[in-house]
Amino acid sequence: MQIYPLDIGNFKLDGGAMFGVVPKVIWQKTNPADNHNLIDMGLRCMLIEDGNQLILIDNGTGNKQSEKFFSYYYPFGDNNLDSSLAALGFHRNEITDVFLTHLHFDHCGGSIEWNDSKSGYRPAFKNASYWSNKKHWKWATVPNPREKASFLKENILPIEESGQLKYVPVPKDGYLKNSDLNFDILFADGHTEKQMIPHISYQGKTIVFMADLLPTVGHIPLPYVMGYDTRPLITMDEKAQFLNKAADENLYLFLEHDAINELCTVKHTEKGVRLAHTFKFKDIFN
Repeated sequence: MQIYPLDIGNFKLDGGAMFGVVPKVIWQKTNPADNHNLIDMGLRCMLIEDGNQLILIDNGTGNKQSEKFFSYYYPFGDNNLDSSLAALGFHRNEITDVFLTHLHFDHCGGSIEWNDSKSGYRPAFKNASYWSNKKHWKWATVPNPREKASFLKENILPIEESGQLKYVPVPKDGYLKNSDLNFDILFADGHTEKQMIPHISYQGKTIVFMADLLPTVGHIPLPYVMGYDTRPLITMDEKAQFLNKAADENLYLFLEHDAINELCTVKHTEKGVRLAHTFKFKDIFN
């Protein structure tokens, strides 16, 4: 197995929305805001080469939304998915599996693209299976008013229509071992229903793809919960359980949305679990 981090661009979100009830005077120490109260966000995906499988975890916002839509999110940076794949010697048509942690637009927007005439949509990874779970799929396709703006039907419904959609089972205890993609999956319900958090055993360590359970290192303290989360108290409980485990077991946390830090570890302190170290992926893994 070989794992590659893919930086596919950046965007901006409102800092207040990203930190919920935490005052700006506190959160801006780790995530400084610009004059419009916007903070930098990363779009970092993971590519796993494992035998005959080439697995992509999440795929960013894509590029098919309108100029007006993207004007709300200020995309910036020179990287994109195709350029990042090409730099590693890969092409999107080689992807065998696209694993979607959840179906918010900034995680799955690259799944679907315009067709050649721009009269409809098609899968952006024509040779891949797309992986979700039934409970989250139902949640996303019949969205609640709070999340409706993040669940865009053009990102989601064409996956099912293509026949390329597959589901991973959701176990009763919320933790799936040995999935069809050769990694374990933790299911979390605070941010959205049945978000999936991959746990990958790699070079003697465990890497956890954090998705929106932990967007940035600035979100490690338990009350630092996004305003986007549908069930913030559940998020706090899920974070507490996970971060204690991460500190106990020295897990390496892969940060999808941190604009600066690729990986981090955490440790126990008198104030609770806190940041231990940040790393570049290449500094830890060959």
